[in-house]
Amino acid sequence: YVVSELLDGQTLRDRLGETVIPPRKAIDYAIQIAQGLSAAHDKGIVHRDLKPENLFVTRDGRIKILDFGLAKLTEGGDQAASAPTLGPDTTPGTILGTAGYMAPEQVKGQAADARADLFATGAVLFEMLTGQRAFKGDSAMETLSAILREDPPSVTFTGRPIPPALDRIVRHCLEKNPEERFQSARDLAFDLQALSELQVEGT
Repeated sequence: YVVSELLDGQTLRDRLGETVIPPRKAIDYAIQIAQGLSAAHDKGIVHRDLKPENLFVTRDGRIKILDFGLAKLTEGGDQAASAPTLGPDTTPGTILGTAGYMAPEQVKGQAADARADLFATGAVLFEMLTGQRAFKGDSAMETLSAILREDPPSVTFTGRPIPPALDRIVRHCLEKNPEERFQSARDLAFDLQALSELQVEGT
């Protein structure tokens, strides 16, 4: 038999369907996502399908990362960000992930490392802040094309009071080139935590 944790709450997708998430709460959720990914990446695990449906918000505000069905074990543990993925199902040309949250290298069917999860985190954070997807099209193919060729607007387009520093973090996550993104989930969590502390001091 399988023993699973009993969670009380809702998926982030359901949470997004109810109301817009305030920037401070979105930062808190993003910090928890980055910390969870950091723990996985340290063990050489790359999720590869991070999206609101796979993030669970408990009633006390904790984020749980679900569904590691497309996860991949990489060599090197702490070096997961630079290691190639292992296994026969990552043959070049194989596309794995969900349109709208896949990193450009996933769209191209290339090997995806930990930085692909950071791209997806940026897409999720964009959606939390704006209520809209960072990349969208009338079809899955148009969405994938947008990921490769288009840059999403600033998260400030909604007119909500979103710190410019948070917009820069989102854009850093959503860089097309993995080398230009955050290089680790730990670095992302650090920047988000620093911004969160500034927000608290500014209130």
